[in-house]
Amino acid sequence: MTGRLQGKVALISGGSMGMGASHARAFVAEGAQVVIGDIADEQGQALVRELGDAAHYVHLDVTQFDQWEKAVAITVQRFGKLSTLVNNAGILTMGPLSDYSVEQWNRTLAINLTSQFLGMKAALEALTKSAPASIINISSTSGLTAHPGLLGYCASKWGSTGMTKSVALELADRHIRVNSVHPGAVATPLTQALHPIEDKDFEGSNLTRFAHPQEISNMVVYLASDESSFSTGASFVVDGGLTAGSVIM
Repeated sequence: MTGRLQGKVALISGGSMGMGASHARAFVAEGAQVVIGDIADEQGQALVRELGDAAHYVHLDVTQFDQWEKAVAITVQRFGKLSTLVNNAGILTMGPLSDYSVEQWNRTLAINLTSQFLGMKAALEALTKSAPASIINISSTSGLTAHPGLLGYCASKWGSTGMTKSVALELADRHIRVNSVHPGAVATPLTQALHPIEDKDFEGSNLTRFAHPQEISNMVVYLASDESSFSTGASFVVDGGLTAGSVIM
């Protein structure tokens, strides 16, 4: 690796598994120090053992503001500052309006959307002190286009997209860049439970395959690095052409 993130310190929510773990590995490989926040303690601690002294784990329920404040404080105490926040934690819930419960709605919005607000609010002072800094909110193609049966998920991801742009305008004078990343279908334990990666007829992208987590991490690394110093308030799509349109004539 080239040390593109040398000197950066990141806090990554939902960092124990899936895309979050991929982001953590990529950040450390590029020279960053990383705090992994999650409720999957065993997996998070195992990842830290893999990554070594450049990584630290903290238990983080992203729906609780006091736990966000603690995670930020631990990050600064452990590594001296916080320069990058990656709001990665999220869940997928499905169901038509007629069957979708109030509990599903509240939980989806709490984990996918409100958590990003809480993370940004808790990290604001630390990010300001270490500016230039970067906030990366993981949204989805469902934050750019709609899908039936995903009303709560779409609402949370569209909310993330709009919130990202609003906060980017607000924090520009603090030299904190705020961008959203919009993956398509990514080969993680969550998506594989719904649609096995071995299925060659997958139509979730125009490249007819799932993304590998590292392909999303490549974009997240770019947005955390100084290479993206003129990018803020933007939506970065990594979806294999899904939102570009259909190749079917």
